[in-house]
Amino acid sequence: MDGDGEYEIILKWEPSNAHDNSHEGYTGNVYIDCYKISGEKLWRINLGHNIRAGAHYTQFMVYDLDGDGCAEVVMKTGDGTVDGIGHCIGDSTADHRYSGIIDKQIQGKMKSKKVRVEGRILTGPEYLTIFNGKTGAAMQTVDYVPERGNPEDWGDSYGNRCDRFLACVAYLDGIHPSVVMCRGYYTRTVLAAYDWNGKNLSLRWKFDTNDMPWHDYAGQGNHNLRVGDVDGDGCDEITYGSMAIDHDGKGLYNTGMGHGDAIHQYAFYPDSDKLQIWDVHENKRDGSDFRDASTGKIIFQLPDKSDVGRGMAADIDPENYGLEMWSAASGGIRNIEGEIIATPSRISMNSAVWWDGDLLRELLDKGMVSKYDWKEKRTYTLKSFREECTFNNGTKNNPCLSADILGDWREEIIIRTIGSDELRIYTTTLPTPYRFHTFMEDIPYRISVATENVGYNQPPEPGFYFGSDFKDGSIVRGCVIKK
Repeated sequence: MDGDGEYEIILKWEPSNAHDNSHEGYTGNVYIDCYKISGEKLWRINLGHNIRAGAHYTQFMVYDLDGDGCAEVVMKTGDGTVDGIGHCIGDSTADHRYSGIIDKQIQGKMKSKKVRVEGRILTGPEYLTIFNGKTGAAMQTVDYVPERGNPEDWGDSYGNRCDRFLACVAYLDGIHPSVVMCRGYYTRTVLAAYDWNGKNLSLRWKFDTNDMPWHDYAGQGNHNLRVGDVDGDGCDEITYGSMAIDHDGKGLYNTGMGHGDAIHQYAFYPDSDKLQIWDVHENKRDGSDFRDASTGKIIFQLPDKSDVGRGMAADIDPENYGLEMWSAASGGIRNIEGEIIATPSRISMNSAVWWDGDLLRELLDKGMVSKYDWKEKRTYTLKSFREECTFNNGTKNNPCLSADILGDWREEIIIRTIGSDELRIYTTTLPTPYRFHTFMEDIPYRISVATENVGYNQPPEPGFYFGSDFKDGSIVRGCVIKK
């Protein structure tokens, strides 16, 4: 944030009464803090009572958007937001929180009844603000696009689906990073790409499923997204659940498989940098699919009549070629051909981390780092944080962040203590015979870290294959893999 070459931590504080979009109730304020690694607090942004607290509301992007060596912070704000130097955005006296009886309509379910709604923000202005990374000062505030408009246009009348937000950073022109703010994934979906040149925030393009010819792209989004150059044109595309948006803001492909909770974008094949997608779906029909990230062509699919809530992909078995993938309804661990290679009785499917000394990836879930034993077809614990620390997002059990922030290629884990009185950074103590440069030098990985906390957390993933299929002396990204 301050250009000294050391990462800072941008921490979102949520109140104890934060709510998911599907639940009513007032919430306390959300705070965004900037800390040095030493723990020194540099500034605080108070988002105010016109920004509701919950996993789907505030998607904060932190990235050096203008190339000056210091990162900016971009996020949705409202009347009463106070920046890092004490200046108020909009009307400090406005209170847009709704309290009253409305006609609760849900699109597609023919459901309508009178209900009491409290604490939701259904009216009032919405802003997009870019903040200075050094001070937290608001540098420019514009009207938020995608705008709310009529809440019913997003699928219901009570502020659930209209306030489903995502965000990401993408190199849409192949040179400069843009920030993309997104709204909606159950029905109408809108993505708006912005550029920051150090002085002005400008809209690059807007993708809207209400516009022709993108109507059939509606309802395809996940609780998260992935970014990378999937078609090899030198510019980034956005994988938005079951669909992808090209770098120019036009639809790239759409599988039509609808919404899901988890998605992974890797190079699954050791001998190719081409990217693939492992995606799971909640429609009680399409199950899980493995597809080409550039065309959406299905490599294999596992249809299922259940709500497939979680799925994971990583190299955890050195005896199998390429990455492995599994989901809540995959029937076991699958290889890149779709074949079942193991049926462990229990295996984590929430997150992953490079933690020990080999080239396999470990599993990160429920306050533990665990290792898959491919010979015994079971997992065992490498490190547990559960006595003193806790993970986030309920059943998702994610850390605050996991990423290679110290630079020896293994990843650190940032988590909070049970009472939220400490934020801790854990690093592996296990030596490795392998030497490799930091994953942060890979742009897809760096962008993946920037979007890691969007919606339901997902682990960061590089834009190239990394795993046990490397032989001694293999050259990967200009680095020799050598013991």
